[in-house]
Amino acid sequence: MMKNRICVVGAGRWGKNHINNLIDLGCLGGVVDTNKKEIDSLKLKYPRINFFLDLDSSFLHNFDGYIIATPSSSHASLAKEIIKKKKPVLVEKPLAHSLKDAKDLEKIINKTDGKLLVGHLLLFHPAILKMKKMIDQGDIGDIQYIYSNRLNLGIVRKDENVFWSFAPHDIALFQFFSNSFPSDISSSGGDFLQNKIHDTTMTYLKYPNKIHGHIYVSWLHPFKEHRLVIIGTKGSLHFEDKSIGDELFYYNKQTSSAINHFKKETPKRISYSDDKPLMNEIKYFIDVINGHKIKKIDIKKGIDVVKILELATNSLKS
Repeated sequence: MMKNRICVVGAGRWGKNHINNLIDLGCLGGVVDTNKKEIDSLKLKYPRINFFLDLDSSFLHNFDGYIIATPSSSHASLAKEIIKKKKPVLVEKPLAHSLKDAKDLEKIINKTDGKLLVGHLLLFHPAILKMKKMIDQGDIGDIQYIYSNRLNLGIVRKDENVFWSFAPHDIALFQFFSNSFPSDISSSGGDFLQNKIHDTTMTYLKYPNKIHGHIYVSWLHPFKEHRLVIIGTKGSLHFEDKSIGDELFYYNKQTSSAINHFKKETPKRISYSDDKPLMNEIKYFIDVINGHKIKKIDIKKGIDVVKILELATNSLKS
C-alpha cells in the first residue's frame, strides 16, 4: 500500500518537529515556507522532498493532506485555502485568532465536507490518556477542582498575549476532563513588557457540573513549570510535564473522624506508556486522511477553545 504524502506548511521550530516525525513515518511529501534561506537549508538535508515558497505552488502536487505549523495569526486563512482544495488538514493550536474566523472556517468545512483537526497535542499524551481512564473508572471520585500552571521564561509574542500563546493546551485539557463548557470565566493579569499584551494571567473557570479550576500562565517565570492537578472526592492526580522523566502521581484522599481533617497519604506513582504525543497525533491524522471518522480534536472542539480564549481576554480587558 502506498504511503500518504503530507505537506507541512511552516518550517519553524514546531514545523521541524512535524517534518522529522513524518520523515520517520515515510510520509513527508513537501514543505512550504516563505523563508528561502530555511528552504535552501532543508533541501540539503532532504533532497528528495518537494519544497515551496508559497502554498499555491504546493497544490500542483496533489498531496494527501496538510499540516499547518505557522504563526497562529495565519492558521485560519491557510486552512481555508487548503479546505477549498478538498484536502484534509491538521492545524496547530489555536485554530484561529478570533471566534469569527473559526466559525467562518467551520462554514467552509460544512459546505465542502472537509476534514480538519486541531493540534491539541496533550490530548495524545499517554499520561493524559491514563488520567482520563482513571477518572472515568472512578479512581478519584467526582472531579472538584482542576488547576494548571504553565510557566516559563520563554518567547514573548507581539501578536498575542501569554494566554493565547500558552493556555490553549490547558483549555483543551479542562474541556477533555470536565466534558462540559465553562459557565463563568474571569481573568486578570499584568502587561509588563508591552501595553495591552499580557505577560502573565490567572484565569478562573466554573463549570455547570460544579467543577472549578484555574489556569496560571506566564512567559516571565524564572524557571519552567508545567503542572496539572485534578482534585476529586476520593483522590487526586498530579502530572508534571518535564523534558525528562515526566511524572504522574495518584493521591488517595483519606479523612479522619473529624469531618474536615484529611490524613496525609504517600503518593503512588502511576506508570504509563512511553508513546510520543506528536507521533500519536500525526498517526491519528493519517487515519483520518484514510477515511477514519474524526472522534476528537475536531473543529467544534477547536472553536470551543477559541471561544474560551476570547471570553478570558474580554475579562482581562475589563
